[in-house]
Amino acid sequence: MFLSGLTKVETNFNGEIQNAWRPKAVYHYIQDRHIHPDFVVDITDYMEIKMKSVMAFKSQFFDPSSSEPATAISTKDFLEFLYGRAIEMGRQSGFLYAEGFTVERTVGLDSLFQIR
Repeated sequence: MFLSGLTKVETNFNGEIQNAWRPKAVYHYIQDRHIHPDFVVDITDYMEIKMKSVMAFKSQFFDPSSSEPATAISTKDFLEFLYGRAIEMGRQSGFLYAEGFTVERTVGLDSLFQIR
């Protein structure tokens, strides 16, 4: 993120030089660590799509026919954990499934009615 805002660092995308840029906000996605989120986003309508995306990486995640050594994310338990974690993140805000994020700045709202 820091390098993207430096004018003397030249980057390109598809052959076009990119302008220096700084994001207005950076949100850190909580993976499998026990971190209290600063906010959560409702993913109820997308949970099954998320899981299909995870399963698209068969060599990384649970595959009962794999002969590769087990890792922390290649067990069936990990897939169940993903559901449980999404339920845990959503429960406190009234969602079925949610993703948690942390942020290093104070999050502002335009209206208190946005809080759930």
